[in-house]
Amino acid sequence: MDRLAGPELDLRLREFLSEDVGSCDVTTEATVPAAARARGVLVVRSACVVSGLPIARRVFELLDPELIWENELPAGSRAPAHATMAMLSGHARAILTAERVALNLLQRMSGIATATRRFVEAVAGTGCRILDTRKTAPGLRAFDREAVRDGGGVNHRDSLGDMVLIKDNHRRLAGGAAEAIARARRAAAPGMTIEVEVESEEDLQEALSAGADAVLIDNQTPATVARWCAIARAAARPPSIEASGNMSLGNVRAYAEAGPDAISVGALTHSVVAADIALDLQVSP
Repeated sequence: MDRLAGPELDLRLREFLSEDVGSCDVTTEATVPAAARARGVLVVRSACVVSGLPIARRVFELLDPELIWENELPAGSRAPAHATMAMLSGHARAILTAERVALNLLQRMSGIATATRRFVEAVAGTGCRILDTRKTAPGLRAFDREAVRDGGGVNHRDSLGDMVLIKDNHRRLAGGAAEAIARARRAAAPGMTIEVEVESEEDLQEALSAGADAVLIDNQTPATVARWCAIARAAARPPSIEASGNMSLGNVRAYAEAGPDAISVGALTHSVVAADIALDLQVSP
């Protein structure tokens, strides 16, 4: 599920709204006249990479189908501090009731896109891609994955059914990498990628001998990654190479220069720092 759209998106957003509103927005209904209209701007308080504006717009539209939405910044663009991300106008009650859900998604997605862009820029020129992981908040994976793309990153597998990724526990329970790969070849759909996590040179050699399509070098130093990349590339059937494990902006370039095709960064989505975005409203005639 790379993208949410149409009825599927609306269903998810209505669930979010229902969770937030409860029985009713008692404050708004008590204080704001039913006929009142408002206009406002979504303002960036600190610089970020834009992601999630169409989704935020849809949140507002679900409560006000007549909403006017203008001057939306493009996804993936840089928004400097104090920039206007979009302008909106419509029924005041609807805008106020939808505000929190819209901002929660917009702030999270723009935060992920901003973090992703920093990692992408940190490895620029190396040819190494930045990947996300399945370390997402339940129910928000499609939103998080879109934000990673907006930041210039690349999505890894969306679900457990997309590819085989044999990790340490799989290896142990199967009796080793070779046996795990053999079982996966028999069970997986034809052409499905089989990736194996390796934590030692012995693991690597076993994965290469068994014909793994990809290897994941986890929790190793850049020097070890470079040595294992050289070994893997010299194989009769070289696999694609991914590195992972405690990646940070301070060390990711050293890992990229070690030679992997991609680096996966769980922090993009499991440790989100929300972008600082606000909705400023005024009474509209």
